[in-house]
Amino acid sequence: MAVSPPRPKSFAMTALRAFEASARLGGFSAAAQELGVTPGAISAQIKSLEAELGAPLFQRSAKGVVLTSLGAQSLPAFAQAFDQLGQAVQQMRDAAAPRVVHIATLPAIAQFWLSPRLPRLRAEMPGTEISITALEQPPNLKRTPYDLCLFFAEGDGIILAEDVIFPVCAPALAEQLTTPLDLLTVPCLTDTSWEGDWEQWLTQSALPHHIAPRGPVYSLYALAVEEVLNGAGVLMGHAALLAPYLRSGRLVAPFAHKATLAHPLRLWSMAGRRADSASQEVARWLIQAHSSHS
Repeated sequence: MAVSPPRPKSFAMTALRAFEASARLGGFSAAAQELGVTPGAISAQIKSLEAELGAPLFQRSAKGVVLTSLGAQSLPAFAQAFDQLGQAVQQMRDAAAPRVVHIATLPAIAQFWLSPRLPRLRAEMPGTEISITALEQPPNLKRTPYDLCLFFAEGDGIILAEDVIFPVCAPALAEQLTTPLDLLTVPCLTDTSWEGDWEQWLTQSALPHHIAPRGPVYSLYALAVEEVLNGAGVLMGHAALLAPYLRSGRLVAPFAHKATLAHPLRLWSMAGRRADSASQEVARWLIQAHSSHS
């Protein structure tokens, strides 16, 4: 009679992912955001893993979690393993030759830089489907299924444009502005994603800081731009995003002062992607399209 002994139970991949992400990012909330689940789900997965191990991986307190010696000792090997897994998945996708390219980008970049280029991209690359996800921060391409990242950021990748900023407004309002001191008499709009823009511009332009922005605050740059187009005030414009409005004259720069921020507009993908993959073809197209309009 054949004997079928029970197989030892293996650790769940979801629990191992939860541990690696939490250990690498320093907490359950950050891991939950990266993995697209709730912090409670991350906590439950790790508790299950610790129960099977018979040893804790994290020390928990009111201030958060800290790796135990076992957790710290285990992290490097798991981080390397999931790095390799992510690369293997992307290589498999490239070999399967899908014509779907997933781009992660900032909401403002998606609307003002990427979206206007998509009709021409679709016309020149028929059969390629572009999927866009708007995110506030660049994702980790080794842990997420995006092909390309397009953000104002430091690091690797191709620099498409420096992030040059300066006040912009509708032409009618510009007629009321002669010097930066006139900003004290008009609403100065602010976007919550770039709250420090006004200070950066004042500092680099060697202007007095009492010319502080006074006016509405918007959670989306697109809303602030619409209001500026409607004549509601002055906004700190990002040249890479608002170039079409400036060329058409719908927006104008009333002052000559400009500031260049530390993080340029960059396009990048995970290292090792095949040069003939759809994602790299789209990347090359975007780089060339930007250069031809610079």
